Amino acid sequence: MRKNGMSVLPQTKKILEQMGMQIKCARLRRRLSVELVSERAGISRATLWNVENGSPSVAIGIYASVLHALNNMDKDLLLIAKDDELGRKLQDLDLPIRKRAPNKKGEL
Repeated sequence: MRKNGMSVLPQTKKILEQMGMQIKCARLRRRLSVELVSERAGISRATLWNVENGSPSVAIGIYASVLHALNNMDKDLLLIAKDDELGRKLQDLDLPIRKRAPNKKGEL
């Protein structure tokens, strides 16, 4: 029985593919074999292959496990949406603007 394919936007697919390539490059720079990284991450070699190809069907937890197997790179996940520029701008638009009370002379 075959799983249904994941439908993701083309931009998201490109991002996942780039992330997979970066994970693969990190593994190769560290001179770690597919067998060692997959064993450390507790996954099969085929799943690691899917991660390195940016497959959208792989759970985020698997990506985290692989990053951890690459010498604690899972801490990089904390950078996701850390600086939410758009969210902050939208939040700032909703902030009330307080006006100062007039002083005793009636000036602002």
